[in-house]
Amino acid sequence: MIVQLRRALACMLLSSCAAFGADDSTTFSRAVKLDNDPVVRDLLRKGMDPNLRDPERRDPALVQAVREDAPRIIALLLATPNIDLEAQAANGDTALMLAAYKGKIDLVRALIAKGAYPNRPGWTALHYAASAGHADIVALLLEHHAYIDADSPNRTTPLMMAARDGREECVKLLLAEGADSTLRNEAGLDAWDFAKAGNHIVTANMIGAHQRRGGR
Repeated sequence: MIVQLRRALACMLLSSCAAFGADDSTTFSRAVKLDNDPVVRDLLRKGMDPNLRDPERRDPALVQAVREDAPRIIALLLATPNIDLEAQAANGDTALMLAAYKGKIDLVRALIAKGAYPNRPGWTALHYAASAGHADIVALLLEHHAYIDADSPNRTTPLMMAARDGREECVKLLLAEGADSTLRNEAGLDAWDFAKAGNHIVTANMIGAHQRRGGR
């Protein structure tokens, strides 16, 4: 009986693999890129993996859809069982990170509601939102327990990223919410150093005043 079940399972797996070839995968990825809802919906109905990676960048479908601004595909994938919200592109980006960087607050909210997790090892959505200057998304991520002093691989924090790019509203918000301005990355630089190096005088003065008042 066990042998028969194993054989049946093997046949099912082989049939599933044979059902889709390279052309189908290319068609799926192209349809994701073009926000072609009917084609993607049809392939998903036939059993296409919703987490399929595109042949060129190797982005998972959801990441590709966010990167290519394909709202109908994003909505379809979010409603698809077995969608992997934490699937990463080759460079480590997730759908939440890209949505945060691109300033798509409604999508950030939808991803979090679906179960996307703001905290992860390495670069985070909070780093991306702070760097891009999206204070509303920074606030939303913090509301959902994003770690305010998240470490990147080189120990650069979201505050440092905001300071580097002169994102005054993000710096102000992060300092008000308790970001530690005295932390240093692997190069020995703190947030003030980042602001100064970028010639962001207002931001540097804001951080310097915070430190002089005894703020971290």
